Amino acid sequence: MNIRRVSFGHPDAVRLNDRVQLEYAKRYGDEGDVTPLDPGMFEPPHGLYLIVYNAAGVPVATGGWRTQDENEHGYAVDDAEIKRMYVVPEARGRGLSRLILAALEDNARAAGRTRMVLETGTKQPEAISLYVSSGYEPCAKFGPYRFDALSRCYAKPLNPAAADPGTEAATARVVG
Repeated sequence: MNIRRVSFGHPDAVRLNDRVQLEYAKRYGDEGDVTPLDPGMFEPPHGLYLIVYNAAGVPVATGGWRTQDENEHGYAVDDAEIKRMYVVPEARGRGLSRLILAALEDNARAAGRTRMVLETGTKQPEAISLYVSSGYEPCAKFGPYRFDALSRCYAKPLNPAAADPGTEAATARVVG
């Protein structure tokens, strides 16, 4: 597997985003995630967008983080928000989401962010399981879905002491 930093506007990112939006629509019966996203939100040092490619060069997983700071939507100072974590169905169960999550956490920490936050929904139990098993805890709701009963928000401190030495190898394989 090969992890590459790409723009959120990259054709592979657009295709994977379309796939995750279809999955959201199927699970929730709506148009997908309406959170406004712009490719510039994921450009260093304000964010990062990653795609995992398999040995054949096919994009199979994605995820990004973007800078958030205290605002009327419930974010706190120095937050980094995870967006568009997704693994295509045929590549699930191989630890790709954990690989991306570790790389995103390391990058956000290096960018000076102190807390990683995310919003997911009750109809994504595998996502909730991933985040809880990775040290995320429920937190006050934030973002466009903060008033939605199906929404769940999680946070994890990104202090330097919490750095996991085992994630350095994942970060080192990020190219681009």
